[in-house]
Amino acid sequence: METDKILGLFKTVTSAAVIEIAIVIAVAVAIIWLSQRLLPWLANHLHGKQRLFVLAMIPTLRVVVFILAALWIVPMVIETTVQNMVAILGAAGLAIGFALKDYVSSLIAGIVAVYELPYRPGDWIEVDGTYGEVKHIGMRAVEMVTPDDTVVFVPHLKLWNSLIHNANNGGPSLMVVTDFYLAANHDAHQVKQLLEDVALTSPYVQLKQPIVVIILEKPWGTHYRLKAYPIDPRQQFQFMTDLTARGKACLRALNIEFANLSPEHAVQVTP
Repeated sequence: METDKILGLFKTVTSAAVIEIAIVIAVAVAIIWLSQRLLPWLANHLHGKQRLFVLAMIPTLRVVVFILAALWIVPMVIETTVQNMVAILGAAGLAIGFALKDYVSSLIAGIVAVYELPYRPGDWIEVDGTYGEVKHIGMRAVEMVTPDDTVVFVPHLKLWNSLIHNANNGGPSLMVVTDFYLAANHDAHQVKQLLEDVALTSPYVQLKQPIVVIILEKPWGTHYRLKAYPIDPRQQFQFMTDLTARGKACLRALNIEFANLSPEHAVQVTP
């Protein structure tokens, strides 16, 4: 009896139905394959928000194609009555819950990520101490590339229990903070103006964004934080290097001494 009930869930699959299912799967795979190649190519020819919008379409399109293919194929194989669907979904949910709990949790988190957009292709994010650019968002994990050109795969499961730091949050603006540590005996107004000019004259600076200098007085000297935005988030490290090199050269030209931590303020490392 149980076998008859199970068999009663499924339709008789004809050769025509098999061919149609194969065609649907092939078309879905082809659309996903083309989108993962054509959309990044198109994005590389765009700038700013347009580039990020096109990159964000890739995971969304993949989810839509997957759902449409499933909605097309399932009625061809299964008798879609309410009783049958409840039985199938219940059995599938129980099996998946035990066998693939973490994997399914990552898949669900991936679907949530498509709509909540905690990260998008082109975003610079930090997850559990790993910082890099989002290159690809899969169904289970997000692919990041670090500044050292290391590919890191982060499961979407991290959405549930980890802090995700997004530096540009889908926009073309990403703040770069460059630190300078100087001895306390100097004219702070002069140094502040100098650092603002260094940022303003950088070939990487985005002029429509503000340039800010924060001054923090410490026991060992003065800490300057120069905050500015590069034209493109991918230029953040060239921008930081340019600000650091030219900022140090200008400070030396004014005979301003850099801070050295005294022994009493040095961090003691326990072996």
